[in-house]
Amino acid sequence: MDRPELGFLLSRLLREVMAREKPILDAAGLEMWDYAVLTALAESDAPTQAQLAAATGRDKTRLIGNLDRLEAEGLVRREPDPVDRRNRIVSLTPAGSRVLRRCREAIGAMETELLADLEPTDRAGFERALAALAEADR
Repeated sequence: MDRPELGFLLSRLLREVMAREKPILDAAGLEMWDYAVLTALAESDAPTQAQLAAATGRDKTRLIGNLDRLEAEGLVRREPDPVDRRNRIVSLTPAGSRVLRRCREAIGAMETELLADLEPTDRAGFERALAALAEADR
């Protein structure tokens, strides 16, 4: 093999992306897992906290701290499920949507800078391949 393994390359890239995202999230008062929760809720409300944990990959016992903090900041709300009051439906608030939009814009600008040395077709191909691999059923 004439290149390092994918795991090595991806871990280096992931560390760089996370290092560049951290100041953006810090400025918004978010932790990385908070951002993951807001991103998941932007897709749709979570019918249960357990389903939100599965969607984000966050351990459900650790997710509670993120939800408590996000709810206290007014970025998410948890309401009893009218069908099964034991469950709490988690949803993004308008304030949460605004914070998420600002973070996504700043992260988009950061990604443009990070990938600036790639030819536009290479960048588009990289993004398509990465999305396809991330979405593939594994």
